[in-house]
Amino acid sequence: MGKNTVGTCELCLREEVETTRHHLTPKEEGGTFLPTAQLCRACHKQIHSLYTNEELAARLSTIESLGNDEKIAKFIKWIRKQPATKLVKSKKSNERKQKGKR
Repeated sequence: MGKNTVGTCELCLREEVETTRHHLTPKEEGGTFLPTAQLCRACHKQIHSLYTNEELAARLSTIESLGNDEKIAKFIKWIRKQPATKLVKSKKSNERKQKGKR
């Protein structure tokens, strides 16, 4: 995660949240110089808990594709209702745990 700033999360659209830079195509998958997005910590952590870097690079390399993915859509709907100060814990999904073992 990159340098923290205060702004609007490009995924959940909450305002006045601490944001970090998210590489839409992970650096490990060649995204070092490709587009990035400013995401709140909660959304950023949730993305990396749900998806592998390979999956992010292959099909979720835009804010639109992330926002439309069913695995994170429920989280986005919930987090939008939370105050910017809420600390959120995330854990890897069972599917993500399985992919990490391969």
